[in-house]
Amino acid sequence: MGLDIDPPDGGCKAWFIMVCSFMVNGIVFSIINTFGILFVKLKEDLEESGDEDAAFKCALVGSLAIGSTFFLSFFAGILADKIGLRTTSVIGGIIATLGMGLSAIFHDRIEVLYLTYGLMFGTGASLAYNPSLTVLGLYFKKRLGMVNGFVTAGSSAFTILLSFINPYILNNHGLLPCLIFLTCLSSLLIICGLTFSPLTKKQPSPAPSLASDKLNGGSFVERFIYVENWRNKRFLIWAMALPCALFGYFVPFVHLVQFAKNIPLDSDDSQNGQKAAFLMACIGITSGLGRLFFGRVSDLPAFRRNGNRIILQQAAFFAMGVCTMLMTVAQFWEGFEYQTLLTICCVMGLFDGCFVTLLGPIAFDLCGPAGAGQAIGSLLALFSVPMTVGPPIAGIIYDKVGDYTPAFLAAGVPPIVGSLLMFAIRRFPPKEDTDDNVEVNREITIDKAEAEKIQRNESQAALENERHDDQYDHTQSMGTSGTVLA
Repeated sequence: MGLDIDPPDGGCKAWFIMVCSFMVNGIVFSIINTFGILFVKLKEDLEESGDEDAAFKCALVGSLAIGSTFFLSFFAGILADKIGLRTTSVIGGIIATLGMGLSAIFHDRIEVLYLTYGLMFGTGASLAYNPSLTVLGLYFKKRLGMVNGFVTAGSSAFTILLSFINPYILNNHGLLPCLIFLTCLSSLLIICGLTFSPLTKKQPSPAPSLASDKLNGGSFVERFIYVENWRNKRFLIWAMALPCALFGYFVPFVHLVQFAKNIPLDSDDSQNGQKAAFLMACIGITSGLGRLFFGRVSDLPAFRRNGNRIILQQAAFFAMGVCTMLMTVAQFWEGFEYQTLLTICCVMGLFDGCFVTLLGPIAFDLCGPAGAGQAIGSLLALFSVPMTVGPPIAGIIYDKVGDYTPAFLAAGVPPIVGSLLMFAIRRFPPKEDTDDNVEVNREITIDKAEAEKIQRNESQAALENERHDDQYDHTQSMGTSGTVLA
């Protein structure tokens, strides 16, 4: 079902919603991306208590958070179709704030953090995040790539801030005050979610058509899931390739700080920790620049047509895979370890921004406005498994081997494989091109039919004129005969 009115591509309300979406993306993913800083503190506390599997257990907390954020996005898409984007986002903000608040209360219980930080915060983040991307397609069309770039840059901006704020609070005040600060930050999700109202009173979605399907004997599944997405071969290939690419994606975000500290980057322990934490800030800075740059680039006509935005995403995954592997080389550059890692993190962050900012636009390209919301949710749900599994496996390797080199080398392979799998999408013509061809053929058929109709009408008119002339001649002939006889 189409939108009731065209996206305005601007206006006070549209820009304000864009800023609120920027805030939501920033809060959700800065907390997730900077977990590696909390990971070091949690790991130290567990090791002091004599736990031999500290790296695995602490990594599992962050993995559950990002895994549940992505896994539940599919249900967030369905829920948003049923109760609206605003209500879904506000509920998510409330759950995320409660989860983070309870994490502060039970900060010394790793088993409780699995539930509060991992599952509760992740669930709330999922419900808040999905509407923040979907709502952009209702207000922007021509500028969608640029707007998505700005919104997803929120993650980078907030990641940079937390890369400095979190270490400061942890070093000077401890884990509890840091989690209280994150609770206050999470509460802003509720305020931002209140702005996510559609252009019209009725949220455009596939629901009305599904309701009519129900009356016509449609299945139970079709009343809740936009099945047209799963009949779209281009989307299916994309939805399979991306999860394959993400098995190693989140490993650096969890383990990079510890990996860098182990090298080490500085003889002074305090400086070593600060330099390791700044690597996360570096990824955040260049990721933000990448989102703005590639968001703008993806709006160029050359990339907007034929689904060519996917090419940019392929290049991004290939580059991220190579960068993850190259991180292991830094330890061999004696005296230049920090500079080497800094350079690699800059490049990796740039392409990370490209990958993230193109998720929304490509979903709209492949599935259209009616299916984009559930397409994004479905993708994020599929992301949950590889992104949850990757960091704990890297933690297990480190616990057993005592070195991150095998883990980082293995983590670089899936992004490269995923980028190659996406070439299969080119085998199928873009949906819009097929529709255009159908429309052209339909118009040609109509033109031919009209021409034949006109020709038939002209032929009938000619026959009637001939009959009329024959009748007239016959009448004239009879009249002449009568005159002669008279």
